[in-house]
Amino acid sequence: MRKFGIVVLGIVLFASVANAQKIVLDKIVAVVGNSVILQSDIELMNAQYVVQNMHPDKCALTQNLITQKLLIQQAAIDSIDVKEDDVQGEIDRRMRSMTQRAGGQDKLEQFLGRSILQYKEEIHGDVREMMIAQKMQSHITEKLNTTPQDVRDYFNKIPKDSLPSFNKEVEVAEISFDPKLNKEEKDVYRQKSQDLLNRIKKGEDFATLATAYSQDPGSAPQGGDVGFADRNTFVKEFTAWAFKLKAGEYSPVFESPEYGFFFLQVLERRGEQVHVRHILITPPITPESLDRAKLKADTVYNLLIKNQKVDFFSSAAAIYSDDKETKYNGGMILNPENVEVRTTYIPTDKLDPQIALVIDTMKVGGVSKPVLYTDQRGKKSYRIFHLKSVTDAHKANLEQDFPKIKAFATEDKTNRTISEWFAKKRKQTYIKIDPQYQACPVLKGWSTPVPDATTAQAKP
Repeated sequence: MRKFGIVVLGIVLFASVANAQKIVLDKIVAVVGNSVILQSDIELMNAQYVVQNMHPDKCALTQNLITQKLLIQQAAIDSIDVKEDDVQGEIDRRMRSMTQRAGGQDKLEQFLGRSILQYKEEIHGDVREMMIAQKMQSHITEKLNTTPQDVRDYFNKIPKDSLPSFNKEVEVAEISFDPKLNKEEKDVYRQKSQDLLNRIKKGEDFATLATAYSQDPGSAPQGGDVGFADRNTFVKEFTAWAFKLKAGEYSPVFESPEYGFFFLQVLERRGEQVHVRHILITPPITPESLDRAKLKADTVYNLLIKNQKVDFFSSAAAIYSDDKETKYNGGMILNPENVEVRTTYIPTDKLDPQIALVIDTMKVGGVSKPVLYTDQRGKKSYRIFHLKSVTDAHKANLEQDFPKIKAFATEDKTNRTISEWFAKKRKQTYIKIDPQYQACPVLKGWSTPVPDATTAQAKP
C-alpha cells in the first residue's frame, strides 16, 4: 500500500448511524481559511468507517478534512474544477456498489432511511469536494519527473544494512487459446437474447426480465441498470449503441466477443454521460470448443519446438494469442502487484499458482506443453508458457532492480513534494484548531501561531 506524507482519503460515502439518527453537533473543530470543520463532519466520517467495521483515528480524520479544505481553496485559485457529469457518474458508481452490497435497492433504501434519489442529493456536495481535492493533489505532482540520477541518489542514501531484499523472481510469457463457439453454437444464445428483447417490446417489464435472466452479476440485481457512465466504461460494441440511441430507444441484439450477447435501452443522456440498462446472455463453453482450442494450441506448440533456436515465441504470441493484455508485448505477463511500473519480474510468491506449478520443473528458455488454465472468472483456456528468466533472492542493487528502485524514488519524491506543499500552504492560511484536537500528534504545528500579549504590546 502506498504511503504519502499527507493524503486526501477517498471516502466511500456509506450511510451511518450518526446520519440515520440525524445527530446534530455544531461544535467548530477547525477553521481553515474561510471554511469550517464541525464535530459532526468528523463524527459522520468516523461512522462511515465504523459501518465497515473499521475504527480510524479521529485525529487522522481531522487532518484529512483540513488538508481537503486547503486543496479545495487552492483549486478555486487555480481554476481547477470537476464536471458535473463526472460527479454524477461517481455518485452513480458508488450507489451501484452500495446497492449490490446491500442486496438490492429496497434493502439499501431501508438501511438509509430515505430514497436513493434523496441520498444522492445529500452526498453530492461531499463527493464533488473530494473529487476536486483529488484533482488538485494530482495537479501538484503532475510535472514530477524521476531521472536516472534521482534514482541513483535515492539508492545511495539508503544505508547498506537497510537495503531491501527481493524474493526469487521470474519472467514468464504466455500464448492463450480461448475456446470459441461456431455459428451454430452461438445462434442458440443469440436467439435467447432476441426472445427476451421481443418480450420486452410486447410489454413485459425490462427490470424483471433482467433480474431473472441477465448474466451480468453487477447490474442484474438492479434490473440491468448500470447508471450513468462515459464512453470509457464499456466495451466498444456496447459503447457504439449506448451513444448512438436516443432516450427510450432499444438496441438490437449485438455480440461482444468477450462477454456474449447484449441488448440495451438508453434511459437518459447528459452530455458525454449516458444512463442505460441492459441484459447480457453469455454462451457457455462447450466441450467441442475446448477441443478446437486444444488442437490449435498443439499446432502452435509444435511450431515453437521447431523454432527453438530463434526467438519465435514473441512473434507467435502476437499472431496466435487471444489474451489482449499480453498479445502485443511478446506474451510477457506483467507483475500484478506493481501496476504503476508495469514490470515483467514477478516474485514467485505472487505468481499465479497454476503458472507456478507449470514452470516449477522448467529450465530458463523452456516452453511448456499446452495446459488447461482457469482464470479468476472461471473462464477456461489452453495456454503455453515460456520461462524467460529466473532471478534468485538477493539484496537490492541498481543493476538488477532499477525499475523497482525508481518506483520507490518516485514515491519518495511525490511524498516530499506533497508534504512541502502543505507545509507552505499552512503558513499562508489561517488555521485555528480546537484545543481538544491540538493535542493530536499529527496536528502539531498546524494551528496558526497566536502572538502572546507581551509580544503584541512590545510592537510599535
